[in-house]
Order: sequence, then C-alpha cells, then structure tokens
Amino acid sequence: MKALILALVFALVEGQKQDLEPVFNMGKTYLYSYETIIFHEFTDRSLAMAGVRLTSKVEISRVSHSDHLLQIRSPKLEEHNGFLSLDPFIPSPKLSETIAACLSQTFKFEYTEGRVGSIFVPEDCPILCTNLVRGVLNLLQITIKKSQNAYELQEAGIEGICRTRYTIQDDSKNNRATISKSKDLTDCQDKAVKNLGMAYIRPCPTCPLKARNIKGTVTFTYKMKYDNSGTSLTSATSDQVYQISPFNEPNGVAVMEARQELSLVGTKRPPISAPTSQLQKQGSLRYHFSEELLQMPIPLIRIKTPDLQLTETLRQLVQNNEKGATKEASAKFLQMVQLFRVATLDQIESLWLQFVNELPYRPWFLSAICAAGATDTFRFLKQKIHDEKLNIWEAAVTLPLAFHFVTPNKQTLEIASTFLTCPQIQKVLIHRIIVYLGYGSMVNKHCAQALLCPNELLQPLHDLATEATSKGDAKEMSLALKAIGNAGEPSSIKRILKFLPTFSSAAASLPNRIHADAVLALRKIARKDPAKVREITLQVFMDSTLAPTVRMAACVVLFETKPALPTVSALASSLLTEPSLQVASFAYSHMKTLAASKIPQLYKLSAACNIAIKLLGPRLDRLSYRYSKVIQISDYSSHYQAGAIWRVYLMNSPSTMFPSDIITKVRGYYADTATDIIEVAFRSQSLTKFMRKQNIPFAEYDTYKTLKELGKSLLGWKELPPEDPLVSAYIKVLGQEIAFVDIDKDAIQQMMMSLTGSSDWQPVVKKVVEEVQRGISGRWTLPVLVGEVRHIVPTVAGLPLELGLCGAMVAQAAADVDVKISPPVSDNFRPSQLWEIKMDIHADIRPKAYFHMIAMMGINTQYLQSGFEFHAEFSANSTMKFDTRINMKEKNLKIETLPCHQEVELAAVRSEVYAISRNMEEVDAEKKSHIFPKGEISNISYQLQQSTEGSSKPGSWKQSSIPNVISKGYQQGSEEAHHSSAGRFYARRFCKKFESLGCSTCLSLKSHNSAFLRNTYLHKLYGEFEAKIILKPVHTDADIDKIQLEVQAGSKATSKIIELSSSDLKEEGATSPHEDIQAKLKKILGIENVFTASNKTRRRTKRINREYGTDTGLWAEHSTPHLSSSSSSSAASSADGREPGDHHRKDEIRQSGRKRGSKSSSSRSSSGSSASSKACSSSSQEDHSGDRHCSGDSDYSTQQANPPVYQLLFKPADEQDTGGEILNISISSSSSASDEDISRAMSQPKFLGDSKPPILAAVLRAIHRNKQPTGLQLVLYTDSQPKRWRIQMFGSSITGPSRWKLCADASVINYQKISGSLKWGKDCQDYQVATQIATGQFAAYPAMQMKLEWLKVPSIIRTTARWFYSFLPGAAYLLGFSQRQQLGPSHQATLVMALTSPRTCDVVFKLPELTIYDTAISLPLPVPSHQATPISTSPSSDWKVFSQATLSFIESFKGRCTVFQNKITTFNGVEFKYSMPANCYHVLVQDCSPELKFLVMVKRPAESADLTAINVRLASHVIDMYVSNGLIQLKINGVQAPRDLPYTSNSAASMLISSEKKGLTLKAPDYGIDKLYYDGHRLEIQAAFWMAGKTCGICGKYDAEIDREYQTPSGYLAKDAVSFGHSWIISEDPCAGACKLQHQLVKSEKPVSFEKTAAKCFSVEPVLRCVKGCSATETVPVSVGFHCVPADSALSLDGQPRLDQKSEDVVSSVSAHTACSCRLQACPA
Repeated sequence: MKALILALVFALVEGQKQDLEPVFNMGKTYLYSYETIIFHEFTDRSLAMAGVRLTSKVEISRVSHSDHLLQIRSPKLEEHNGFLSLDPFIPSPKLSETIAACLSQTFKFEYTEGRVGSIFVPEDCPILCTNLVRGVLNLLQITIKKSQNAYELQEAGIEGICRTRYTIQDDSKNNRATISKSKDLTDCQDKAVKNLGMAYIRPCPTCPLKARNIKGTVTFTYKMKYDNSGTSLTSATSDQVYQISPFNEPNGVAVMEARQELSLVGTKRPPISAPTSQLQKQGSLRYHFSEELLQMPIPLIRIKTPDLQLTETLRQLVQNNEKGATKEASAKFLQMVQLFRVATLDQIESLWLQFVNELPYRPWFLSAICAAGATDTFRFLKQKIHDEKLNIWEAAVTLPLAFHFVTPNKQTLEIASTFLTCPQIQKVLIHRIIVYLGYGSMVNKHCAQALLCPNELLQPLHDLATEATSKGDAKEMSLALKAIGNAGEPSSIKRILKFLPTFSSAAASLPNRIHADAVLALRKIARKDPAKVREITLQVFMDSTLAPTVRMAACVVLFETKPALPTVSALASSLLTEPSLQVASFAYSHMKTLAASKIPQLYKLSAACNIAIKLLGPRLDRLSYRYSKVIQISDYSSHYQAGAIWRVYLMNSPSTMFPSDIITKVRGYYADTATDIIEVAFRSQSLTKFMRKQNIPFAEYDTYKTLKELGKSLLGWKELPPEDPLVSAYIKVLGQEIAFVDIDKDAIQQMMMSLTGSSDWQPVVKKVVEEVQRGISGRWTLPVLVGEVRHIVPTVAGLPLELGLCGAMVAQAAADVDVKISPPVSDNFRPSQLWEIKMDIHADIRPKAYFHMIAMMGINTQYLQSGFEFHAEFSANSTMKFDTRINMKEKNLKIETLPCHQEVELAAVRSEVYAISRNMEEVDAEKKSHIFPKGEISNISYQLQQSTEGSSKPGSWKQSSIPNVISKGYQQGSEEAHHSSAGRFYARRFCKKFESLGCSTCLSLKSHNSAFLRNTYLHKLYGEFEAKIILKPVHTDADIDKIQLEVQAGSKATSKIIELSSSDLKEEGATSPHEDIQAKLKKILGIENVFTASNKTRRRTKRINREYGTDTGLWAEHSTPHLSSSSSSSAASSADGREPGDHHRKDEIRQSGRKRGSKSSSSRSSSGSSASSKACSSSSQEDHSGDRHCSGDSDYSTQQANPPVYQLLFKPADEQDTGGEILNISISSSSSASDEDISRAMSQPKFLGDSKPPILAAVLRAIHRNKQPTGLQLVLYTDSQPKRWRIQMFGSSITGPSRWKLCADASVINYQKISGSLKWGKDCQDYQVATQIATGQFAAYPAMQMKLEWLKVPSIIRTTARWFYSFLPGAAYLLGFSQRQQLGPSHQATLVMALTSPRTCDVVFKLPELTIYDTAISLPLPVPSHQATPISTSPSSDWKVFSQATLSFIESFKGRCTVFQNKITTFNGVEFKYSMPANCYHVLVQDCSPELKFLVMVKRPAESADLTAINVRLASHVIDMYVSNGLIQLKINGVQAPRDLPYTSNSAASMLISSEKKGLTLKAPDYGIDKLYYDGHRLEIQAAFWMAGKTCGICGKYDAEIDREYQTPSGYLAKDAVSFGHSWIISEDPCAGACKLQHQLVKSEKPVSFEKTAAKCFSVEPVLRCVKGCSATETVPVSVGFHCVPADSALSLDGQPRLDQKSEDVVSSVSAHTACSCRLQACPA
C-alpha cells in the first residue's frame, strides 16, 4: 500500500507542469545583448534597399514583486542604403549619441507572470526612446496556459490586441523549453494604428480580409531554461513582415521586415540602482503615437528657431519661383508647412508683419498657413479676417482650405464657432456659406469615431435652422440643412424632420427644394444610423403627396443605406401601384443599375435589387427619357481590388420637359474602402420663363378675370402655386459640400447693380468693354497642398512604419495685355457699335502649372528616415506672346507672334523611386540610392537620325512632295530597349518638323524600371520614367522674323490672297476684271492642276469600275489611286463569297435581286420571306463561321420568316427603282451605284471659284528677313441653290514649286443626301477619303445611312485603325451588340440606323471583316415617323424628309391634343372615347398657372354629333369657331370676322388667325398655344413645351403622368373617361344658357351594409344631373366613389357641394344625365 501511495505521489509530481513564465530573481541583474534590424526591400533582393540596425546591451533587474528596472547601454545606430551584397551598414555616431542620452536612463516596468504592465519613464524622455523601450519589453510578453501546449488567444502587444497562436515544446529532460507564437496583424481586436487625412475614406467592415492591401504577421521564438529557482529567458527572437501592395497585386509587393534578437549574456550581483529622478507613467506596452509634430514625408529639418527658419525659407521659396525653379519652390513650400506646425502665434504674427506688404509673398504665406492645420495657424487666420486684413478673394480661397486641413479638436472647434459669429464673415454671403459648411465638416471629422457627438458642437447649426424657420427664410434653411448634412450626426435627425411634411404639418408650406435638401441631409447620417434613416426615407418615398423630386431624393438616400431584400422588395411592390410614373421610373432604373453592379461592397444590395426588379413588369423598362432615370457607368477589377462608379440622377418634375434636378457623382473603390470623389448637382425651376417674351400684362386682360370666375364654378379647382425662376448648384468634394449657389431673378439684378449701379444689361456691356480697354497686367500665384494622407503602424522594434502621401500644386500666371480700341467707347455707347470697332491687342501671357507628389514607405520620424521614396511631378509651361489686330468692320483678323528662339519644355511627367536614409544629426548628408545598380548599361545616344528625303513607298507618311510647312515626316530616334539586372531600359523620341515655321515638336519617352522581374504595376513604377513634349527651333536658310496668321472674311477674301501672294503676281495689278481676278487666284492656288488630274482620275475610275480587281485585305494599300477594288469587292464578296471574276453568276444574282425587289411589300417580314431561302443558302456558302439567325441548313432556311437584319438592303430616297430587300442578293447594283456616288464626290470637276468669290481666306506664313514668306494659304467657297448647298476648301503652299494641295468638298443634295470628300497630296491625288450620309428606307422603315470610304490613307491612320479594330469586337460585346464575321469591301465602312418605331431603332455597322448589329434599341426620346407612307421624290416632299429628322427632337417635346368625333387624345398621348353632351361647353384646355393666359372650350351642337364648336379666350379676345350652313364661321369678340384672313392682334402678345387646308389655324406662341387647328370635325391643339405641367382640362396636365390622366378640377382621379369628361363641363344659368346640366352629389339608391351595419352612402365627387325643372332623356352609367355613414347619421347632401375630403369607402355605378327635357321655367325678365 505504501508503495502504491509513493508511486502516486511521484506520478503527481511528474504530472505537474513547470512554470514557463520568465522570472528575474531579486538581487541580480540580467545582462542581454540586443539587436534589431529593419529592412525595406522588394521581393527581389537585387534591387536597392534601405535599413536601420540598432545594437545595444540591455540590463534588467527586479526590485519588487512586480516592479522591474531596465537600462539600455551603449546603443549604436547604423544605416544601410544601397544593395545588400555591395553596401555595408554605416554607423551614425551623432544620432547614436542622441539616442543614448535618453536610453541610458533607468526605466521601470511592471512584469507579472510573463505579462508587461505599466511602463514608467524619466521626465522629458522623447517618445521615440520610450517606444524603443517598448520594443525591447515586447519580447518579454508571454502568456502561458499550463494545461495546453497549443492554443489561441487575444494578446496585448506593442501592435495592440491581436489574435495570437502559441506552440510550446517542453524538453523536461534537459530542463529547457521552446515557445513559439505568431500573430496575424490584420486580425486585431484593438490595433495600434494612426491615420491622417483619411477621414473621408470609408472602410468596409464586411469586406473579406483578402481585399486588404496591407498584410502583416510577426513570429516570436523563446528559449527557456528552468531549474528550482525558476525559469530564465535565455534568448528571444522576433521576425515581423509587412507586405504592402499599392495596386493589390499578389506579386507586386514591397516588404518591410523587422527582426529582433535578445540573448542572455550573463548575470551580475549588484542590481540596477534606483532612478534618482521622478518617473512618469507612460501607459502600457501598446505603441504610443506622439501628440507632437509628426514629420511630413519630406527631407528632415532641424527645427531650432521656427520664425527665423520660416523667414529664410519663404525668401528662398519666392526667389526660386521667380527664377523658374518651381520644383525647388514646391519643396520649400512643404518645408514651410512643416515649420508653421511648430510656430507659435507670436512668431506667425511677426512673420506676417514682415511680409504683409510684399505681394509675391502673400499667396505662399497664406496657403502654407491653411495647409499647416494647427491650432495657432487657424487662430491667426481668424484674427486676420476679423481685422479685415484679407480681401474678399483671398478669404474666399483660404477659408475652404483652412477648414479642410485643420485638425479638429476642442480648441480648433471653439475657434471655428467664432467664425460663425464674426461680423466680417456675415457681411459676405460666400464667406458665410463656406464657414458654415466647413464647420459642419469639422464636426463630422471630430465625431467620426464617436458614437455620440457633444450637443454643444451641433448647437450653432441647430440654432441657424431654428432661426431660419422662424423667419421663413428659404436660403437660410437651405444653408442650415446643408451644414447639418455635412456634420452627419444622428442627433440632428429631429431637426431635419421638422422640414419634412411627412413628419411635420408645418413644413407643408415650405418650398419643395427645402424638402429635398432635408432629405439629402440624411445621407451622411445614414453611415452612422442606417436603420433610422432607412425608416424615414421609406416613409417619405411612400408619401404620394410630396413632390416627385423629393420622393426621388428619398429613393437615393434609401439605397445609400444598403437596405436588405425585404425593404427592397417592399419598395418594388409599391411601384406596382405607384401613381407617379416619374417616381416609378426613377426607382426602377435605380434598382436596375444597382442590380448590374459588380462592386463587392454592393453585392448584397445588388442581389436584392436583382430579385426585386423581377417583381415588376417590363412596362417601366420601356419608359422614355421624358421620365426620370438613373444612369450608371461602373467598372471593378477583382484582380486589382479597385473600381469606380459614375452615376447620374436625372429627376424630372411634372412641369419640365428636361430634368429639373441633375446630380452626378463619382465614387472610387480601393481595397476595402470607398471614397466619394466628387459630386455636382444642378437644380432648375421655371427656367422657361426666360425663354418667353417678358412684361406681358396677362393679369390686366379679360381672360384672366374670366378664368378667375370660372374657377368658382369648377368645384375644387385651384390654380397652381407660383414658381419663381431659380437655378441652384452645389459641389461636394470627398463627400463634403464645400459651396453652393442659388441664383434667382433678384440675385441677377443685385449682381448687375453691384457691377454698374443699374439693372439694365447695356451698361454691363459697356463696363466690360471699358475694363477690356484698360488691359490686364499682373502676376498670380496659387500654391496648394493638394493632400496629405498617412497610415502609420508600429514595428516590433518600436519604430513606426509609415505609408505617407502628400502633394503640392503651384499654379501661376503672368500676364501683360494691352488693348486699344478705336473709336473709343463714348458715353452714349450702344452694343451694336461693337461691330464697327478696331481692336489692337498686345499680349504676353505666361501660364505655368506644377504638381509634385511624394509617397513614402518606411520609417519616418523627426529623428531619422529610412525607406523608399517615390517622387512624381507634372509640369506645364507655356509662353504666349502675340499681337492681334481685329477689324470688325472689315472682317479681318491678324495675329503675329515670334518664332521659336530657344528650346522650351511645354509639358513633362517624371517619376522616380529612391531608397533613402536620413537622420536629424546629419541633415546635409542624406543617403540616396537608385533602385538599380549603376554601370551595367552602356551609354545610350539620343541623337536623332535625320532623314533627308522622304520614303518612296506609296503609303508612307513621309512624302518628298509635301511642303516644308506641313512636315518633314515623323522623325524618331532609334528605339533603345535593354534588359539586365539593372532593369529594363526604354528610350524613344518622336519629332515633327515645321521648317517653314522654324520650329520642331518632339515627344521624348524614357523609362527604366524593374518590370523585367515581374510584370506588375508596382514593378513598372519602381524606377525612373520621363515623358516630355519639347518645342525647339530648327535651323533654316533664312532667319524668321515673325509668324503671321491672317483671316479675311467677306468680299475682300480674294484680294487678300492676291495681296499676300508672291511679288510676281502682285505686279499684274489689282484692278483687273472679275474673270482676271479669279484666273489669278486659280493660278496662285494651283487649282488648274488639281482639276486636270481629277478629270483623269475620274475617267480612269469609271473604266476600272466595270472590272473586278483583287482585294488586298483589311486596311490594305493600293498601287493605283482609284476606287476600283472597293466597289468591285463589295459586289463579289457579298454576292456569293467566291473570288471576283464570275461575271455571269453576278448578273444572275443582280437580276434575281431585281425580281424579288419588285415584289417586295412595305414590311420587313414580307420582304424577308420572299427571299429568305436564297439569303440563307448564300450566306452559308460565303461564311462558315455560323450565326444564330442563319445556320446554313436549307430546311431551316426555307422555314425562316424574317431574314437577319444585316442582310437587308438600304435604299436611298432618291432611287426610283424599288430594288431587292436582301443585301446578299442585290448588293451589286446598289453598291456600284453608291460607290459611283462616292467616286463622284471624290472627283467632282466643278470649281465653285469659276462663278463665286471665296467667302473666307486664311494665310499662315513665316516672314523671313531676306527671303520670301513661306507657309500655307487656305480659301473657302460656298454655293447655295434651291435644294442644293455646297462648300469647297483648298489649301496650298504660298511659294515654291511644291504641288502639295489639300482639297475638301461637301454638298447637300435635295436635303436627302450629304456627301463629302477630303483629298491631299500632289495635286490632291495621293490620299483620298469620302463620306456620304443619306436618308432612305431599310426594309419598310425610314432610315439613315452613313458611309465612309477610303481610297488610300497614310500609314499612321492605318495603324490607328488597326488598333481601333482590335478593340471593337470586345466593346460591341459589352454593349450587347451581335457580331458576325464576314468579308465586305476592304475600304469601306457603313452604318445604317433604321427607325422601326417612334421609340426604337435597328443598327447595322459593316466593316471590312466584321458586321455589328442590334435590333429594337431604345431611343431616349420618341422620334416622329411615318412608316406606311412611301418616301416620295417629288420636290414638295424633299424638304420634309430632312426637316423631320432635324426638328424631330424639338417637336417631340411639344404636346398635341386632338378631338375627332368621339375620340380624344390628350397631351400625354392617352386616347379615350367620350361622347359630349350637346350644347354644353367643356374646358378642353386652359392655363392653370397663376398667369391664366388662355382658355379653350369645346361643345357639340345639338344638330350634329360629328361637328364641334370652340370658344377661345386670349387676352381681351373671345374667339368663336363653329360650322354654320356647311361653312366654318369665325367670330372675334362677337363680331363676324372678315374673310380676308390672316387676322393679327394688336396686343403686347401676338396672335395670328389664318386659313389652312379646310379649316382655320390660330397661333399664339406668347400665350403657350403654338398652334390650334379647327375644321369643324377635327380639333388639334399644340401647346408649347414650356407649358408642360401647367395645363388642365380634358387635354390633361401635359406632365407625362399617363396613369393620372383622368384628374377632375379638384385633383380627384376619376374612375372612368366619362366621369372625367363630365367633370370639366361648365355649368350655365338655366335661363340664359343652352346647357341644362349641373354637378350634384348623389346618394346611393342601393341598400348598403357597411361594416356590418346599415349605412347610407354619398358620392365623393358630384355627378352630372339635369337642373331643377328638367328631366333626363339620356343617361350613361359612370363609376363613382362613395363615402358611407351609419343610416342614423345626420350627414346629408344639403349644402354639401363636395365630399372629396371624406374617405372613399365603396365604388358603385350610377346613372349620369347627358340630355334633358325641360318644361317652361320661371326666369326673371
């Protein structure tokens, strides 16, 4: 038994696990050697890298149970910069001494059971040293679980609290243990990280970790030794790796690797002596980010005396800028920003007083102050604005920058609140707007991470909203809502709801734009409280009483909350019964665009919308762009984890034909973040008032009073509320609204008053002319810190790893413009005098722009920098020095400028990457290494190989006959490309010379990168790149004095060409007859040679067109300059797919095509069926690629009813022969005819100069000192004849034997065909391109064909065309077009667009080897067409064909209402049948706007059911049109009008009555009636498009809301067309009028049981009844809504004209009276 107990005891002792937490025994000092290395490198170590190494000795002593002391002795810092195998670590003794001064002090830390607690450091110890100590102590952090050898937990460390995995290997035999732990630094519960400048970048919390572009991990290895005295730590190592992929490429990563090693050297007895100074607690092991100045990613500055350094830097900056050293000025500007961040307020004030009166210094000073964003700089700016030391424009520029860059904290927010009450800010509206919006943005940034924002911060914005509401000031309300929206805090929701009628009845009287602003103010709040905002916006969207634009704004905000499927489905189901088609169209298109989105952050919303839209029918998808839409273009690369969305919200209101609200925004996605880059909105209201004649006194006319009285008889009718013209716009940058403007009529008048003291526009023009005459002189500079973005995480060594990006931009302009005007502006100046002035302008303008961006990855502290630095810069520089003379009376313009005298860099883009090492103690000894080792690439010569003569190749771009002014050819240096360990090197230069102008333009490209290692964007970026455009002088035989451009228009164009020609022609005299002058001009231009060569080419082309040539393929060159193979290959390849030459077969096919064409009908189906079999068999022979329409199977082909659209033939309107309908059969005849038309266009012999003088002459020439001028001359001729218009342009060299010419010719024939040609080269015969646009028929549909044919073009155009051709199939596929590979004419492209319905079209695009086509493409607007009417060739219809195409866009906006017999078509296109009761006037259409301009009434006479009579009221006119004795009668104000029409009114607004066809036409465009036609049987009214939404009556509201067409005068929606028509009958006095009908409420005669009780029901709307004393002879059933009450209710019809405010409980059918029989009534005498 004893043995058993003894065994159990031994087993229990063995089973107890040794405590593995390190123990430091008291009384001992543990000596460790410590080394840490940080490397910044690429995955390929052959490239340059930068690193830091710190070695030291560490001593640790335990002084109590938990307190320990630590000392770091002999720290030695070394820097590495260069290549690992070549360059060693270089000691930095001075920096080592600086660090040793703080590290050698004694530190105290708490350490219990392997966990580090609080850390205590000496007073004034720099944060850098404290963090280095944390890096050492982080190696001691161990969490041991005694019961497990492998486990996971969240462990605190220097990087924060992150998930950590432990593995323990215990070697009990040797009393040793090895502990390994690893951390995933992307999976941290509370990570130590600092972000600057990223407040507007929204992370995606639900995105997968793999989408992140910064990934990190760290592993630790501990070796322990234990004995009876405890466990001692013998060594600890760590290895941390961060991979940074800026472009989210798996192989394109930069690496930061940090390693630590702590090794036990020994122990010693005396412990570390206690510190003599007081230690301060500095937190725990977690990395501490300095609250002091953070070093920008720029070269280090040793800051000693900021004020003196700022003075010196500012002076150097301005000096560099004046010398043109913009790069150095930009660097100094960033240094100024850094210095301002540490300067005190007194130092800044002193510097201001020093430079306040020196203008070149002010912009740099103020911009640096704004960019600093410190508390003192912000306070300084506030003081200067308060003291009015800045002018209006300086304040307008600095305020938004200051509010954007300032760091939001308690102090800066207090200063910002004083901006709101500053009197100087309140006086200037734009300053006030900027300040309030900026304050809201500051609050948003300050409260971005807080759940609740302090109320005192939001109180100024809430007070502004309250004050604006009490005053009823709409502009102040808008400002308050926009500022609250910028703040984006949920605690503001209650304030916002007070502006929405859905939640506050008092808000119903506010303008609709305030409602919309209130809804949009919820957008940013949705990011913090999406559920609440979703609930609010859904209620607003469902509220049909609100304006459509407000509800559409609610839809936008609702989807930004990313609703789930139930909410999206509920919204979709509501669209099925949505009364407003504008709202339904908008919501549907929004869901449709979201459903097609590929952005990962929108996947769930996209899936929900994809399901929801399936609940809706296709009706909403077919709505035109008359309805509101959402347009979206987006793309996302899953490989690079980046994408963007461009979205446009088009919101139409019922009163506009065009979108009244347009919002467009661009949002970018990168990794797992999203950023709203820019958003611009435009809102308009009643702008059509500006398009109309103003100051017409409509309220003084009788019609206005009549309509006012009429409104009393139309129960419930109310005129529309007045709307003042308004244009407003806002702009948001990075999601923050920075400015907005509201422009109304008052604002425009105030602006004009402030400019001239008068609201008349003529003084404004005069003042502008006077300002121009004074000239412009000055220098402007605008430096701006574009952005500063920084992401900082700690390394295990205690040094920060920073990814930083900052950019500065400098825009400059210097201008000296002197303007002289004669005659000078007089006191009685009139704008018409501008057409008689002479103006001399001497200008010297020098704009310049420079942008510099610095990106850094590495260690960036105020003591040292180590890592990679990327610099990118863009510069643009131009000098425009010229003299201009403008003679308006003589129609002459002359511009003179100097030639190139020295090489000028016009624009350049450069980038380079370095490995850098800097330290504060050796600022001037920075270490910088290029990425690649030097010396492995031989020197590359950039000497261009100048070509002395052009190539003899026919298609070459270089031609020896081209004059010098055009080109000596593109000259390029030899392309250099090298690959080695030193990187890929590429250099190329393209140059174009203009010797006659004495200049040359070059594009130079140089690249040296590491893409040979891995083909990623990061490797392409790492290295050097340069692209620049250079303008440099060219050596010529004679020096050029100046370059002159002169343009002469009008009758003096001919004399100007002769005057500027060579001297031998001048001697012939200028007083010759007209024929001699024209002959002289032809000789100067060399036109005789052009037309001689053209006639030869024309005869040769006609001969060759009868034969077949061999096609040479796509974009091929021809050895002879004519169109032979183009037309022939068209016939051959399209007919049977065989080689050309089978003439017999071709003739058979042509005859077959003609036979089929003669039998073709007017529809595509019939024409297709007559030839489908032949077409498919032919297609199968010619093309084996297959097609979904025609597979080549003969059985299928015979059954096919409709041929594919690409086989149909376009027939021009001017062809008499009907021809065939299928392209494959009849292309021969059509193509040859069409090609001959183009051939004629290419070589038309007629020269317009034989009969017409030129209308324009232009000469560009270089004037030499001892030589005749050289250059180009150009003349323009036009010829206008009935049904034919033509234009010709000729260009040639001024002097020399060169026969190079440029000829352009275009003509319009019968308004049905436009043809043109462009030819150039020797006598315009080397290169030729022709185009033709024609109207005609495609199948049976009206169509338009555009054809481009090229005979021979330069090689550069062919190369570009091949490049375009390679992308075309993919682009067509993405756009949803079908494709077919088939051979066609190799030098021809044809586009046919056929209008298959007013809203759809078919498109066929034929290229040499590819046909792209699609059918039923939706058009944004309906296009008028007449499909069944054959196109006539008679002269009377020629104009109509073309004019319909030209005016269809405008005409589609005009509403038309027709009445014919008992069929009525409203303005919205709704047709219904309605039989009018006899002798009762109906309101057909009237103006329901507050102007009440017109009224049109219609009635049916009792004697005829087919005739109508109308009564029109305009101004003081009462116009009656009716039929009597078979003739149309016209009465004006009760008087029979004379027969000698037309009749014109004499009022302020014009009115015209004339005869047309069989009836009368009334035109009153100033009233809104474009045309009214009446012939007794048919009545048609065409309203102006600006009357949209402002009409009412039987013709409707003209608002496109077809589902709400049957609106009664009260706005109630009638149940049927009959009730609708009856509601617009005008009741008359029974004794005076012929209409015996009136509107009455009726009681339901049927017994009704409502809610299970007996009830009586009354109609909600009145029903037509005979007047008292009359009985009904005719009735018609109508559906009416009834309101029911209990049978014993006191409600009755007595005194109740309407019950429309009551609920509608049941719908029942009742009889309405339509004719009455009356007994004699007692009427007053």
